[in-house]
Amino acid sequence: MISLNQIEKRFGKQQVLSGISADFSDGRPVALVGPNGSGKTTLIKCILGLVRHDSGIIRVGGAEIGNDVTYRKHLGYMPQAGKYPDQMKVGQVFEMIHNIRKDAQIYDDELIRSFQLENIFDKRVHALSGGMRQKMSASIAFLFGADVLILDEPTAGLDPAASEILRDKIRKETALGKLLLITSHNLSDLEELTSRLIYIVDGIIRFDNSIENLKLITGEQRLSTAMARISSNWSAKLKR
Repeated sequence: MISLNQIEKRFGKQQVLSGISADFSDGRPVALVGPNGSGKTTLIKCILGLVRHDSGIIRVGGAEIGNDVTYRKHLGYMPQAGKYPDQMKVGQVFEMIHNIRKDAQIYDDELIRSFQLENIFDKRVHALSGGMRQKMSASIAFLFGADVLILDEPTAGLDPAASEILRDKIRKETALGKLLLITSHNLSDLEELTSRLIYIVDGIIRFDNSIENLKLITGEQRLSTAMARISSNWSAKLKR
């Protein structure tokens, strides 16, 4: 569903992405991990068209992205920190987004109902806690039945009950054969919800394989310890 071929991105003198190539297929959830500043968020924004890559080719559904932004209708995006007009009411935000996507054939309000967001539709955005904003962002990402869901730190700031509601929704969408690309520092979430792991360091893919193979390679049983080992190994190599 998504194909990346030799993606390069530089901000000034800083090389952020260096020859990123990967294919993401439907029905196989992917964990995108790496240290802070590794290029994960920039890569996501390139796929979304929020940042223009310098060179390389990005295809979504077989079509190369460029000036035509219609491919975005296939994407659902949950940012790490959603920003909405502070003075708008929660219900008005959903109404605005629905009007923007008025041609959408699907309206999936399961998370709105599960998070009981109808109860705060008259509340203004500026009065919301971080957790409530996360619930809004999650609900918006899944709202139009997107074929591809890109989730950046999806459970950050959510209480345990809300986190489980979101994890259950992710499992349902995976079972429907959708493509999910998830970045998170919560490795237990990734271990539970994804099967393939891409590890990026300094804008370069250092590992791209299944989580099970990562455990076999490192000899570890848990993803957290396997990631600690592979991170240590790469740090040692970079210092040589």
